[in-house]
Amino acid sequence: MNTKLNFSGPELCGLEAHQVVAMLKAGDVSSADLLDAATQRISKTGPVINATPTLCEARARGAVLNPREVGHAGWLAGLPISIKDLNAVAGVLTTYGTKGLADFIPEDSDPLVEQLEARGGVVLGKTNTPEFGAGGNTFNDVFGSTLNPWDTSLNAGGSSGGAAASLATGEIWLSHGSDHGGSLRTPAAYCGVVGLRPSPGIAGGPGKDNAFMIEGVQGPMARSVTDCALFLDAMSGFDPRLPISYPGPSTSYHEAVVRFEGELTIAFAPDLGGFGQVDAEVDLHLRGVLSQLQRDGVNVEEACPDLSTLERTYHSLRGLMWATNAKRLSQDIQQHFKYTLAQNTAFGQSLTVDDIVDANLDRSILFNRMLALFEKFDVLACPTVGCMPRSVSEEWVGEIGGVKLSGYMDWLRFAFLATTTGLPAISVPVGLGPRGLPVGLQLIGKPRGEAALLAAARRVEMNVGGPLGPIDPIV
Repeated sequence: MNTKLNFSGPELCGLEAHQVVAMLKAGDVSSADLLDAATQRISKTGPVINATPTLCEARARGAVLNPREVGHAGWLAGLPISIKDLNAVAGVLTTYGTKGLADFIPEDSDPLVEQLEARGGVVLGKTNTPEFGAGGNTFNDVFGSTLNPWDTSLNAGGSSGGAAASLATGEIWLSHGSDHGGSLRTPAAYCGVVGLRPSPGIAGGPGKDNAFMIEGVQGPMARSVTDCALFLDAMSGFDPRLPISYPGPSTSYHEAVVRFEGELTIAFAPDLGGFGQVDAEVDLHLRGVLSQLQRDGVNVEEACPDLSTLERTYHSLRGLMWATNAKRLSQDIQQHFKYTLAQNTAFGQSLTVDDIVDANLDRSILFNRMLALFEKFDVLACPTVGCMPRSVSEEWVGEIGGVKLSGYMDWLRFAFLATTTGLPAISVPVGLGPRGLPVGLQLIGKPRGEAALLAAARRVEMNVGGPLGPIDPIV
């Protein structure tokens, strides 16, 4: 942990998850001790950043651990965790950030939540998200806005903004997220934490009503790459209820990170071949980081595949998802949609068969171009997002790098590539940049290459001085 940062929370909250899990396994600390520390911290930070608006403390304190999973690599041994408010937790308020479900309490948990609880995770609360996870700024009409812990006047990112902010302030050790258009990666970058978007099927599924869609995935968020790997171990494994579910790794992700000592070759695409816009201050910081990596023995070369079809392909796939999601939602729920969410849905409903066919064909071409890149490089590095966080009152960014943007998703273009090609991607903090705010570097890995990607991210993380550690919110 970076001791230069101001953190006044309980000492236990300042430790990394893998350290605390080791203490739990050794009997040096109890789950009740951790719940005491976490609830104490949330009582202080919650009114400031609004990251975890729903707590289920009584449920957490009554949790019974499953002894059958004790030997699993992802055994969390009673560690408190939080779940994004897009996933059901049995008996706990689950709003999806929309007024139409403001009082919804599900009877059953999402399969991934059940798995995490079976592997020793203790759900303490639900983290804030924009309505149905739509957007890169976390606010909704049920709970209001989540604020950036590094400067509470700024956007914490979205849609896993509550998860990222809660980690950054030491409210929790591990937090569940999900990602389509950077929903896990953008808030990780803005809040100075780690967010991994796994390959489809690695960590649960998209939901029972659209169980075969592969663009929206769930994934782990943490304050360090090592913790992120531990959380992915807890999330991974085959579940017959999920049609895209994928078996867990032969060697744990955590072990792959701890033991990595190999060489690393990075293709650096500072603006994805002109596809994404970047502010000069972000570009300068990331170029400095890549130069430092190069000096320390990492092979870095600027390279990027042809992404000329990426824009329309991504938007068609995203539109198809929103049209599918809305198909079975009642008008009582849809009537509350914010303008941009209604826009997303209408666009999806306007797609033609040719639009969908072209998207499926073009995504295969993009995937094959990435495979060709990986013949020479281990990972593709690019910005997680092209600008530093803007005002929390700005729903979406309209200008980056002197270029005016017209679309609601244009400022999140660096997220499109991994989503469209189904490749794993991670945002890792690479130090403090402009105005003392964290900057995230995105690494995109090979197909089903989570272990190697996490190892590469750990190499980058340690090169820039290690995890940032939790902070007190800066008001």
